[in-house]
Amino acid sequence: MHKVEKFVGLSVLLMILTASIADAQLFYRQTRVRPHNSLDLITTQTKEKGKFMEFMSEYQSETQKMNTEANLAYWKASISGKEEDFDAAANLGLKIKKYHADKERYQKFLTLRKNAKTLTPIEKRAADIAELGFKSNQLPEDLLKKMVDLLTEIEMIFQNDRAELDGKQFTNNELLEKLRQETDSAKREAVWKALKVVGDKVAPKLIELAKIRNQAAKELGFANFWEMEIVFQEHDPKQIMQIFTELDQLTTPLFAEMKSEMDLELAKNFGISPENMKPWHYDNPFFQEAPPAGDIDLNIFYAGKTKEDIAEISRKFYQKIGIPADVVLEKSSLYEQPGKSQHGFCTNIDGEGDVRILCNLKPNPQWMDTQLHELGHAVYDVNIDRTLPYNLRQPSHIFTTEGIAMYFGALGHDPKWLIENLNADPEKAQSFAPALKKQRRREQLIFCRWVLVMLNFEKALYENPDQDLNKLWWDAVEKYQLLHRPENRNAADWAAKPHFTIAPVYYHNYMLGELYSAMIREAAADLAPGSKEYRDLFLNRIFKIGNVYPWQEFVRYSMGKKFSPEAFARELKK
Repeated sequence: MHKVEKFVGLSVLLMILTASIADAQLFYRQTRVRPHNSLDLITTQTKEKGKFMEFMSEYQSETQKMNTEANLAYWKASISGKEEDFDAAANLGLKIKKYHADKERYQKFLTLRKNAKTLTPIEKRAADIAELGFKSNQLPEDLLKKMVDLLTEIEMIFQNDRAELDGKQFTNNELLEKLRQETDSAKREAVWKALKVVGDKVAPKLIELAKIRNQAAKELGFANFWEMEIVFQEHDPKQIMQIFTELDQLTTPLFAEMKSEMDLELAKNFGISPENMKPWHYDNPFFQEAPPAGDIDLNIFYAGKTKEDIAEISRKFYQKIGIPADVVLEKSSLYEQPGKSQHGFCTNIDGEGDVRILCNLKPNPQWMDTQLHELGHAVYDVNIDRTLPYNLRQPSHIFTTEGIAMYFGALGHDPKWLIENLNADPEKAQSFAPALKKQRRREQLIFCRWVLVMLNFEKALYENPDQDLNKLWWDAVEKYQLLHRPENRNAADWAAKPHFTIAPVYYHNYMLGELYSAMIREAAADLAPGSKEYRDLFLNRIFKIGNVYPWQEFVRYSMGKKFSPEAFARELKK
């Protein structure tokens, strides 16, 4: 019956186009069809969809233009460190927020979308993403401005802060190098504390920012900013906490065993007993990365290398695997300069192929990993299908691009990669294979536990910004990282982490990215890098897709299975 009705409907349309009115009326009577019902419906739906698509076309064009201007301004500020450049970037960022905050525009969007009944899946997905953009900015203009201004003020403190030690100013890179090399415990403590001084400078402003963010969230009907951000990231808050509770249970005994073994090794270097290990005895001030294993130091493979070599090695590697990054490197900023941001990031300027990375390269394994990592983000962005609507020319989720970046960043620890790309001595590199594998496991466990600190602390921060955050931080550090808090210390060590400012409620996505990265490693394990199958996995099944699917569907599409921590768990147990 359904097929007949469709046929009759088509016949009616053809009759109207080709026959006389009288013939058409006769046909209607004979078939007992009321043509105005179906025809008017089709015509109305077409018109309503046309109105909505016209709105979306304008939306895509305007947001692309605004985002491009803002991204270029932020890039300039990140290079110069000048207040006027940050002000310009902040104003352009505020312009984007104001556009989405326009209640009249948002209501028009909702009305037009409601009446547009025949959207394709891609059109619907583009509308979903646009709606998230509108919904997350339905705030009073003065509140938006407060957030942007305060965030910019904190960013400038981070970017321009140079810690003082022994009467001399040092960059973060210089202090981290001192921490890696120093064997005297007292001097290490002084360096560690210098790296945390910025925390006390920004903590009051961060707490103020947290309260403003909470106020914004409540205006949109959320309990707090943490909950709002989780939902706007297309996550279920309960599901996220369940995932990380499982990870906590999975890794607690493995981490405790590994850390005891590691502390025994490190304590010997400092001439102390393992129970006297302090936070400054680890190479990373937040213990978010694994110190080099006692029986291997990857720095030996970088002897004689220059910072320019790191850039060239990365370029040749991506070229070799059939995913060139040359177009990215042409516009990137790779080396230190006065005023420049001391960290690393990737930015997709315009959605048309202008993708750049910012690094501060040094010839060491840390910056090699960072360079591979940021270029992983970049080649993802560059290879997204540009025929998609502008707001779908982005990764399926922030954690899927992190997963790609982590996949490529981790290659810097693989003996085969070191031999083929760093020209490491084959015999030496292969002899380090067991230690490198052990080191990789340490990195996974340490990072997992660090993310548990960030996730649980930040959730509690937004639930109650007025609580004793200094104590809360060390409670979490002791619980998840098994570190001993320094005696009689009451400093805002937590606030020295820039992510609370520039990437709030984000760290869980790093860990989800690690889980996705483990799935990618399994999928690519039997594929030769550079082969058609290898390139197809990344270029066609991952990169090209952009944000066409919600992340759960994307993972199933790209990996052929649902999202799961099982691959990550298998790596830990090998």
